[in-house]
Amino acid sequence: MERKQNGLLVDNPHQNPPCTDVDERSVSSSIFSLDHVGEVVLTRTSDGLSWKLVDSSNNEEDKLSCLGLKLVSDNEMEVSFADVYAVNFIGWGLVHEYGLTIAEGSTFGHSSEMYRFTVHAIHKSSTKRSLWTPSVYTFGNKDLEICTTWVNQINGYLNVLAKRPKNLLVFVHPKSGKGHGCRIWEAVAPIFFQAKVRTKVIVTERAGHARDVLASMANKDLSLYDGVIAVGGDGFFNEILNGLLLSRHKAPYPPAPEDSTHPVEGESEFSIHNVERTILEPCDYNQDESPLLTGSEHVAPQPPNREQHQEFPFPNEMFRFGIIPAGSTDAIVICTTGARDPVTSALHIVLGKRVRLDIAQVVRWKETHASNEEPCIRYAASFAGYGFYGDVITESEKYRWMGPKRYDYAGTKVFLQHKSYEAEVNYVEIESEKGSSIPETDPQVISTGIWCLPRKRGRESCHADCAVCNSKSDGSTNIKGLKWSKSKGRFLSVGAAVISCRNEKAPDGLVADAHLCDGFLHLILVKDCPHPLYLLHLIQLARRGGNPLDFKFVEHHKTPAFTFKSSGKEGVWNVDGEPFLAHKLSAQVFRGLVSLFATGPEA
Repeated sequence: MERKQNGLLVDNPHQNPPCTDVDERSVSSSIFSLDHVGEVVLTRTSDGLSWKLVDSSNNEEDKLSCLGLKLVSDNEMEVSFADVYAVNFIGWGLVHEYGLTIAEGSTFGHSSEMYRFTVHAIHKSSTKRSLWTPSVYTFGNKDLEICTTWVNQINGYLNVLAKRPKNLLVFVHPKSGKGHGCRIWEAVAPIFFQAKVRTKVIVTERAGHARDVLASMANKDLSLYDGVIAVGGDGFFNEILNGLLLSRHKAPYPPAPEDSTHPVEGESEFSIHNVERTILEPCDYNQDESPLLTGSEHVAPQPPNREQHQEFPFPNEMFRFGIIPAGSTDAIVICTTGARDPVTSALHIVLGKRVRLDIAQVVRWKETHASNEEPCIRYAASFAGYGFYGDVITESEKYRWMGPKRYDYAGTKVFLQHKSYEAEVNYVEIESEKGSSIPETDPQVISTGIWCLPRKRGRESCHADCAVCNSKSDGSTNIKGLKWSKSKGRFLSVGAAVISCRNEKAPDGLVADAHLCDGFLHLILVKDCPHPLYLLHLIQLARRGGNPLDFKFVEHHKTPAFTFKSSGKEGVWNVDGEPFLAHKLSAQVFRGLVSLFATGPEA
């Protein structure tokens, strides 16, 4: 290989030569000085960049010959365009052509002034693949035209990569978690600036502010953005989710409890309810976040914008949600990126990653036994729970002065009370459950009274490029004609998990093998049982690799829809960390209703 004075390379004539004419605005190989490494050959490959030291074998031998010295960087490196989020020309300045580190940590080496550009790419941790960090490589050359040619060429490749965001609407919750929302946004904002992503930032001034803005925003204005970002916890994301969906998602209601009661032994013939009758009731979002799920404070929402001339449909592949974790739990971020890390989430966003997420539509038919009101809808991205979960969120409101620790205190207090509630739950059966029956004499089986489920030895968790989640779907939920089953009795809790709900207090989540986009809810019915057994259930829930569902008093059903009816006067549900009074309630899941800037956790 022969080097020219202008820094371009000419390969062996028997090989396919790279373009060496800068005027053609396309080069495939050049020599640069890589900061803190030395002189490298930079090559454009079919899907990225690669570089290696010039005469690397001789240089490495010479540099390592000095006692107490070691190379700062590897001699060879490859970066995919899919992992590059910015390339910027930074002008004239110093480049350290090679960096050597002595035992005390200081560096020395030859430095020169030249034109420079930076390549910003992600680096995945070798120990935790889901944790991403930014890496910056600074290349220098005396020839300005060579540098600008490479910058334009790489940016040209990045611009043709599909679905990278250009304009984002960002909501920052300043009081999320421990009040670090603004500080966290300031820490990750440079990533968006480097990637040339324009952001309109709104720091919320009151609870429900983000929901009101989105509910009243005209669709034509919303369509100017590629997505909306929540800098906060799961509850703040739920506020944004409902602000967008309540006035825009049009779909039939799930069946009311009365509609699902009669066809338990046959096919369901429920009525289709008009979605336009939906009541948008005031939200009671909690400022801090519960041990499993999150929320924000009470506010009465503004009426949604009724002058919508342009449709904004869901599912919407091009419009995505993003979460930069700043909360106390951040279960949705952990489940969708595999890491509770603001920088990792910001990198997912600027790279335009996409994963589809199921959303549950929860409809309250009656708030109390004697009430008579219009249906009220809530959307949930992670969880809805009754009994223990509703009591914890209700009890915690008495101790707001304690901050996030009030949930631990309230949870302990509710556990010691050990309350159970009489209720009836009807759910849609699916074929995989009906076909999984095993005789109850098998010691590895837990009985649910309807069907038997073998104890799970190996659980396949949802992960990046999940085959289950990537299977085709139209996003609709068609439960007409399916069989309904019923479970009636006294329950300590009734829970419906949309995703696994992994978090620091439950490392495997409520359901370890729940998927992000399979079109199913995981209905978990914990029947009344002795206090010590319920404690064992909670201990298993808190253990990594635990089996909280492997008890005879626990029913676990995968279902696209269910109905609930309390035998008492009223009931309190916890919907994504928000109290929701409901005596009669129905829920259904919409597969892949929204998309997130995420990939799913690395396997």
